[in-house]
Amino acid sequence: MTTLSTTAAGEPADAADPPLRRARWATVGSLAAGWLACMTMPYLAVIREQRPTWAVLGAVGTTAFGITLAGCLYATATPWLAARTRRWLLVAFGAACVGSVPLVAPVGGSEWLTWAWFGGTIAGFSPMLTSRRYALAVTVAVLGCATAVALATGSAVWAFLVVTVSLAVSVAALSGLQLWLWSLLLQARAGRDAQARLAVTEERLRFARDVHDLLGHRLAVIALKAELAARLAGTDPGRAAEESAQVQHLAATALSEVREAVHGYRTVDLSDQLTAVNAVLRSSGIRCTATNSAGELPVEVATAFALTLREAGTNVLRHSRATWATIEIARAANQATLTVSNDGADRSGPDRHSFGLRGVADRLADLGGSLHVEEVNDVFTLTATVPTAPLPAEATGPATTTTPAGQ
Repeated sequence: MTTLSTTAAGEPADAADPPLRRARWATVGSLAAGWLACMTMPYLAVIREQRPTWAVLGAVGTTAFGITLAGCLYATATPWLAARTRRWLLVAFGAACVGSVPLVAPVGGSEWLTWAWFGGTIAGFSPMLTSRRYALAVTVAVLGCATAVALATGSAVWAFLVVTVSLAVSVAALSGLQLWLWSLLLQARAGRDAQARLAVTEERLRFARDVHDLLGHRLAVIALKAELAARLAGTDPGRAAEESAQVQHLAATALSEVREAVHGYRTVDLSDQLTAVNAVLRSSGIRCTATNSAGELPVEVATAFALTLREAGTNVLRHSRATWATIEIARAANQATLTVSNDGADRSGPDRHSFGLRGVADRLADLGGSLHVEEVNDVFTLTATVPTAPLPAEATGPATTTTPAGQ
């Protein structure tokens, strides 16, 4: 079963994700309905049992079986439960299954076929509670036990097996389908989180490769030149001074190249970034609407907005369970504004090692701008503003709105 992460406060992740929470409770409700259908006939047999001793023993066995089964089924739809808790629930259910044979099998005699319902329930739910190999072994054991109970109680073996097999198939088909869909949903959520982490990692690796290519050769030459200058210092001071000057020149050149690389890394086309973020959010199943009515912005402002947008898009994927997002770039008389909003805000927030928004705020501050974030009713809004030169008179007409293809 795919695991589901928890928030920083220790709450299950679906607490901050209404669609996932609804899907989980739908799964729990489906399993509860299956549980109720399986337990109805055994309890009716206990109620109708005329022998007081067997009625009491049957009630004990049926209740123990029902409670432990309910715990195991709840665990299948609760991925954040500890593995140790799951094991104990399975052990308790296994003990209840074994105990149900002497306690419940005689209840109802050959009329109610009481234990046949238990056998079908065990065989039907076993693929959801354990691995396929163990589930197959459990099914074989159940069929053998059902045959033995039928012979011991004087019931028709074929009738016992028909009830056991038909109930097992029904349970596996109905409840198993719901659990399978729940598992697929968890895998999709985990895949979206992994996609966000991969995008960040790939960008860091690209920059690391660029810096390595730039500095690797330069630093190797600087090291050789410095070693040569040290050797010549005592025998040929003039040559040593010449080599030292070359070292200084090489170091200055390397520093300049690194600065150019960083500048290139930070200079990102705003239109390309808007299209890229929109595409990534859409591929992750998020309804994204992007508008740009700002027209041509100064290069430094466009670059700052592009980097802010990239960080905002990453945060939507990593720190929210968003189903929709809006991106709007606008420009007033002397101010440009970038606004990114999304639902499903994760109240845990970024971890203590995260400097993304802090770096964005510093970059905007260098241009005299500011960054403002707020969360209202699970809707997170990021607003970046940067002052710009006043618009020309001919540019103050109606703004144009562009929406990426696929809206």
